[in-house]
Amino acid sequence: MLDHLSFAVIDYDKSLAFYDATLAILGYQREITLDFPGVKAAGYGDGGLRPGLWISAGGQPNEAIGKAQGVHIAFKAPNVAAVQQWYQKCLDLGGKDNGEPGPRPHYHEGYYGAFIIDPNGWRIEACYHQYRA
Repeated sequence: MLDHLSFAVIDYDKSLAFYDATLAILGYQREITLDFPGVKAAGYGDGGLRPGLWISAGGQPNEAIGKAQGVHIAFKAPNVAAVQQWYQKCLDLGGKDNGEPGPRPHYHEGYYGAFIIDPNGWRIEACYHQYRA
C-alpha cells in the first residue's frame, strides 16, 4: 500500500549512525544519501535501490514527536534472533525501551516483536511473524 515513509530527525548524523547499525541487523541498508543546499536525507531499503524509509535533517526539539498513541514504524525482521539483536543495538545506541522482545499472541499467532523509542522520540518496532515457541 505505501510507497515510502519519511520523517525528520533532530540530530541527523547521530540518526544516520543509529539507523545504519540497527537496520543492518534486519537486512536493510542505506541506499541513497542526499546532501546539497537545503536538503540532507537518507533512504533505506532492502537493496533494491527503492528506499521505503527516508530520514531527513530538520527535526525541531520542540516538536511533539511520536506522542500520538499508536503511531509507530514497524520493520520486518528475518527471524527472532534479529529482533533481539536489533533491540539490544537500539539500546546500545541511545534508544529507550518501549517493550522488550517477546511473543505477542494477542496481535496474532506467530507474532514476535520488540519496541523502542529512538533517540529522536520516534516509536519504532522490529517484528517477525512466524514465531513458534
